[in-house]
Amino acid sequence: MALTSIILVAGEGTRLRPLTYTLPKPLIPIMGKPLVVRLIEGLRDVGLSSFYVVVGHLGFLFRQLLGDGSELNVSIKYVEQRERLGIAHAIHRAIEEGANGQLVVHLGDNYFGEGINSFIREFMEGDYDVFIVLTRHKDPTRFGNAIISDGKVVKLIEKPREVPPNSYVVTGIYMFKDSRDVERAFSTLKPSARGEYEITDLIQWFINNGHRVGYAITNSWWKDMGTHQDILDLLYLMLDEIKSRIEGEVRGEVNGRVIIEKGAMVEGFVHGPAYIGKGSVIGRETVIEHYVDVETNASINGGSVSRSIVLDNARLELGRARIIDSIIGPNSRIRLTNGISRLIIGEGNVIESM
Repeated sequence: MALTSIILVAGEGTRLRPLTYTLPKPLIPIMGKPLVVRLIEGLRDVGLSSFYVVVGHLGFLFRQLLGDGSELNVSIKYVEQRERLGIAHAIHRAIEEGANGQLVVHLGDNYFGEGINSFIREFMEGDYDVFIVLTRHKDPTRFGNAIISDGKVVKLIEKPREVPPNSYVVTGIYMFKDSRDVERAFSTLKPSARGEYEITDLIQWFINNGHRVGYAITNSWWKDMGTHQDILDLLYLMLDEIKSRIEGEVRGEVNGRVIIEKGAMVEGFVHGPAYIGKGSVIGRETVIEHYVDVETNASINGGSVSRSIVLDNARLELGRARIIDSIIGPNSRIRLTNGISRLIIGEGNVIESM
């Protein structure tokens, strides 16, 4: 039976405001490609071709970008989740709209350093009813936790106040053998104290009813895009893996592993790892320090930028200023003269120092 993928992107990304007022977090680009596109391509490359994308907040932007999926050589259908009623409810909505059989559910703001091929293979070969991927995390209370005993998942707890012993964090990929069982489980759920149908409760139903619940522990890094720092951390991890590629024009100096896309112009200095997107211009007096992503058609003149993302069409006039640990929203305008700044700004903002 073919696998069907459900991608969940309905959340509002409140912790990422002001950026997410106009740009859902799965649409934030890193190194020239929105995260949701990277996710779909990864699933496609391991054999999935049928996708249900569950949208809510700014859902029309996903339709504009992804269309029917034909440009990515997949089929995409859209499902509305008008109320934020939790992950289990989003899966239920996709099943209501036609997702059936074996399901691979992936949160649109999760990213795995090792990819997902091995997880899907283990799910299929193990003939599990449910399969989850676990990891360690410095703050387990932000996530659902799975308690492991004698090599089995025995209990799931959503965002515990205290970390249970022998537990791991549950990441954002869930696999189900039969969508009909998922609906049976969902029919027994009640909203949690925060008003959501929890994925941990859904999977607990399978455990309680004697179904086979398998798991893997990721061998690499995993990022959940919950905060601004999470996005920057993902950038650092991805830049650590790049190989140099220079297709744009370099009139200045480039050091280390750097990608410069076609149509980009570097007149200043770029120190890798770094990414300079199509049509972007790095001015003569500008220093791009390590771990910087400058997206499409942006320009930076003067100053220096370090450990930051500059999104599409942003214009930075920095004088002698230095920007660090920042996310600069698309179509923004920044004019600084000196000093060190950390900026998290949304689309179309204007910041000027007097």
